[in-house]
Amino acid sequence: MELRQLQYAVQIAAERNFSRAAEKLHIAQPSLSQQLLKLEKEIGVMLFHRSTSSVELTHAGAVFVDKAQAILDMVEQLKQEMEDISQMKRGRLIVGSMPITGTTILPLVLPAFQAAYPDVEVSLVEETSANLGLLTLNGQTDISLLALPLKEESLAYEPLLDEEIVLAVPPQHPLAAKYGGAPGARSAGTRRLQAAEVPLQALEHEPFVALKKGQGLRQLTLELCRKHGFEPRIAFESTNMETVQGLVAAGMGIAFVPSLIARNAPSRFAPVILPIAGRPARTLVIAYRKGRYLSKAAEAFISVMKSVTAGLVQK
Repeated sequence: MELRQLQYAVQIAAERNFSRAAEKLHIAQPSLSQQLLKLEKEIGVMLFHRSTSSVELTHAGAVFVDKAQAILDMVEQLKQEMEDISQMKRGRLIVGSMPITGTTILPLVLPAFQAAYPDVEVSLVEETSANLGLLTLNGQTDISLLALPLKEESLAYEPLLDEEIVLAVPPQHPLAAKYGGAPGARSAGTRRLQAAEVPLQALEHEPFVALKKGQGLRQLTLELCRKHGFEPRIAFESTNMETVQGLVAAGMGIAFVPSLIARNAPSRFAPVILPIAGRPARTLVIAYRKGRYLSKAAEAFISVMKSVTAGLVQK
């Protein structure tokens, strides 16, 4: 059974005449008759009573035409919906994000995207770096905001921005006095010093406040310290970056913090932020499974994200 055969039966029923139906369908009448006979043979029932003066629906024909019309209407709606999606009138997009990064980037990106594409539904999935990579690989997100390096080789990505990693220390910590300068107020909520760069070797005996395992920043903390010959002594762990900065401000240790996160530290729990020697950074990327079709909604979201985040990193 073919869609065109459904169209033929519906048109014959509407016209009650083979000649007029053939004319409306822009086919020859013999071809129309042959297609109807083929359809009736396939389904095993007669759809029309034919006579020299009229064409009338059988009982089976009335049922068939009613269902055929419903199917054709659904097909037309589907075509229209696909056309709407292709023209970005509507659609659905699942975006994955690390919770920490999402708190700074997504509140800027989502309003801009929804203003440009108000009928595209965006669903958010927040997960740890490790879990988010797997979700993206399995197609449970269309695109995801992750940091390099990616563990999953089957993920493709587009670079978004390079984010400096800075050192958060308690306000009264000797490192703040030794490597800092006069307190600055370069952004609300964080005491940032016009400071000299802190060598990583100076942190060997310091207690660290770190994110729990599975978070990309936890692994980055380990790698930076190990690269300089020591294992960080992790005194406290948390799943929340605001908690990490609050513990640092309370004097419970030091922490490596992404610069975008540091800018948004709550004012009552603001550590002193110092640059690290060599200015280490992490690269944030938009990742998706290799070979996965990127919808126009996904492409548009990536474009908006790149545009919005272009000026985020402080020069």
